[in-house]
Amino acid sequence: MSTEVNTTTRGHAMIRLLDAAFDGFAAELAARIAETEFSDIRPSHGCVFGTIDPDGSRLTELAERAHMTKQSVGEAATELELRGYLERVPDPNDGRAKIIRLTERGRQAQRLGRGMIDEIEQEWAERFGADRVAALRDALEAIAADKLPAVPVI
Repeated sequence: MSTEVNTTTRGHAMIRLLDAAFDGFAAELAARIAETEFSDIRPSHGCVFGTIDPDGSRLTELAERAHMTKQSVGEAATELELRGYLERVPDPNDGRAKIIRLTERGRQAQRLGRGMIDEIEQEWAERFGADRVAALRDALEAIAADKLPAVPVI
């Protein structure tokens, strides 16, 4: 018995489906954020908001977790710093390094964003079926288990 998947008869390639689903989710999140006091936050800032430790993180850690270059994450961090969402402070363990940490405004924005992400997931469950969304989440967590760091506890 073959376990090979025949994608030619099943519709779009999985990568296109994942990309379209992500784009839809991200567009909905961006639209909701645009209607708040944090309307200057863009989807590209998720590389910081979605990967930062509660007490702050080094730029290299953020870049590694986001699977992005230090330069790209650094640009997002600089934008967020200029907008008052984060600050850079000396690393107490290494005087040459900096820790990037959220300001109170940044923590408020992160809490709001995470709440919105939860709301969108719940709306998908209502729209597409709770069992289907739960199965999608389970499958994605299994697939990504060795590719994502532990979720920071905030």
